[in-house]
Order: sequence, then structure tokens, then C-alpha cells
Amino acid sequence: MTAIQSLLLFSLLAADPLTPGNHMQALDIGGRERSYLVHVPKGYDPETATPVVLAFHGAGMNAWMMAAFSGMSETSDKNSFVVVYPNGTGKGPFQVWNAGGFAPEIRQHMPDDVAYVEALLDDLETVINVDKQRVFACGMSNGAMMSYRLAAEMSKRIAAIAPVAGTIAISESKPERPVAVLHFHGTVDNFVSYERNDESSAVWRMRGVKPSIETWVKLNECDETPAVDVLSNEEADQ
Repeated sequence: MTAIQSLLLFSLLAADPLTPGNHMQALDIGGRERSYLVHVPKGYDPETATPVVLAFHGAGMNAWMMAAFSGMSETSDKNSFVVVYPNGTGKGPFQVWNAGGFAPEIRQHMPDDVAYVEALLDDLETVINVDKQRVFACGMSNGAMMSYRLAAEMSKRIAAIAPVAGTIAISESKPERPVAVLHFHGTVDNFVSYERNDESSAVWRMRGVKPSIETWVKLNECDETPAVDVLSNEEADQ
């Protein structure tokens, strides 16, 4: 056993398991300090492998804001899964994700957030009994774009994603296995338009809603003929 392996084994054995409640975890990624918020549900059993949901905040937000905005912690308590709120990078609470699509002059100064999520999951597994077959990602806007990137580049560790109001921002998606996608999008979204096929600006470029969904229909080898169900206002409110 090498010295590095011994050090890693010691750190794994020394890590204190998390208990129910909120915990802020710190990481060092290539000399950059990163963090993530973990909510462990009430009744969590450390002897039982537990599903994990990664909830990515939108641009201009952070982990605590996403927790308050999404209500995912309350849902985790009711359904017995661990929810993780990763923190992006930026100034103070106004953080973003390197989810793809940024102009080269901006992207060159941004960290590798896929590597960050890999390290986050490695770290989480030292303090939580993670069900590795049930690790999911969801996100809002820029966070939704990050979940699409993880599906494409971390398919071996991400079982399914649920992007909300965000589309594919990377140029090419090459998952190593199928990843289920549940996409939510408002038809009057003024930022990531529902109708347009592609969106671009001087800052970033992203796919449209339809091309994003079509991309994953093909990648997952699904039936390309959609099943359409229109809800009444009463049904939608329930």
C-alpha cells in the first residue's frame, strides 16, 4: 500500500458519519476551496444505502438559496433520501456553474465543475451510506444545464436527471449509458425560450428545449413519436 493510499484509507476511516439535519461540507479541488450543503433526512439509517439527489442552484444563487427556493429538504424528510445542494463559484452568494456554452474568454477562467461533482460524490460516500445506483441530479436554469452536462459526462454515476427551465449548453453529449431525463419548462420563459431551437448571446450559447429533448430521446434510444397529454387547468392545479 502506497503512502497516498494509506492517507486516503485513514481519511475514510476518520470521517464522522453525518446525522439528520443540515451540514456544510468543505472540499479542496486543485487548491480551490469548494463546499456543498447536505440535508440528511429524519430517520436516516446509516446501515441502509440511501438515494441521493443533487440539487443545483441557478445563476446568481447558492446552496442555501436553492434549499429555501426548492423545498427539497422537506421532501427528503418525507421520502427518506439525502439531498445535496452543491455550491458553484463566483462572488459571494452570486454563483454560477460551468455547465457549458460560455464564451471562450469566460470559460478559461471557470473551474471544472464536473471534476468538482466527482470529488463531491467521493467525499459524500465517506460520511453517508450512498445508494450508488440511485444518485440523481436536478437543477434550476443554469443548474439544469449542469444536470444535463453531468448526464452526458458522468453517466456511470448519475441515474437520472430532472432539469427545470434549462437546456443543453455543451456542444456534444456522449453518455456511456442511458440516463433518464424528466424536463420541466414553462412555455412563456423569457430567458430560456421554449419555442426557439437555439439561444445564443455574447456570453453563452445553449440548445433549445425541443433539440435538448430530441438529443436525449436519440441517446436513450426512445420512441421518437411523443405521447402527448394536455391537462385541464383543474388537473394542473392538483
